[in-house]
Amino acid sequence: MSAVRRVLGNAVVQAFLVVVGLVWMTPLAGLFLSSLRSAEDTAKGGWWTVFTGPGQLSFDNYSALLENSGITQAFWNTVLISVPTTVLVVVVAALAGYAFAWLDFPGREPVFLVVVALLVVPVQIGLLPVAKLFGQLGLFGTIPGVVLFHVAYGLPFAVFLLRNYFAEMPKEMLEAARMDGGSEWRIFTRLVLPVGRPAIASLAIFQFLWVWNDMLVALLFADSSSQPLTVQLQSQIRQFGSNIDVLAPGAFLSLVVPVVVFFAFQRHFVQGVMAGSVK
Repeated sequence: MSAVRRVLGNAVVQAFLVVVGLVWMTPLAGLFLSSLRSAEDTAKGGWWTVFTGPGQLSFDNYSALLENSGITQAFWNTVLISVPTTVLVVVVAALAGYAFAWLDFPGREPVFLVVVALLVVPVQIGLLPVAKLFGQLGLFGTIPGVVLFHVAYGLPFAVFLLRNYFAEMPKEMLEAARMDGGSEWRIFTRLVLPVGRPAIASLAIFQFLWVWNDMLVALLFADSSSQPLTVQLQSQIRQFGSNIDVLAPGAFLSLVVPVVVFFAFQRHFVQGVMAGSVK
């Protein structure tokens, strides 16, 4: 009987997860089907009508999207903002996390407390002062300015996360590496980074998704030549509300990239979450 209950329990859990997955994917599927329909078909009925009239589907909207210079430029702006920000946050946070966890230097604890205190500072508080500073430095309205802002506000959480993860590593393992003549840089690159890969991958996913989907910072710090896809789509909605043949594929493109990134690194993400729960 226990085996039967176990099998039934697993089947119920799996069925529930399948239902949750289908519900979660329904908006994405609906947006994708909408992006393949013409504006006339969209005005006549919802996206579910494609199941009775598959002739509505075509890739003409994506051809129009590629001809829209504003959206294509905004897409590449989003890439140029998201990728460098993620790389810089992960690299700097990994170095700082290792230093706070295992290196003894003057003021280590007070400095780390300052980093932790920065976690409670809302982004909105720094928008205007940083905008004024960037204006004086010539960074306002540029992609490097947006990247620097995201890096600055992403680092406190990233350092806090990786420091706590690295601090849980066995001390004996690092001491053995030092006794074998390993330098701190070699220990960091050959030992700490491979062991901390799940946490680093989780951080990279969160940081990339946060920056890719950001609109608040981009609305203030990016001008018309450096604005990302979120701002461009919002502008198109305001100016051309009926331009659904461009907006739908643009919105799907904005949504599908984070989904692809998440599923590509989901194994590392799950490992990081499980490791954190065990610790």
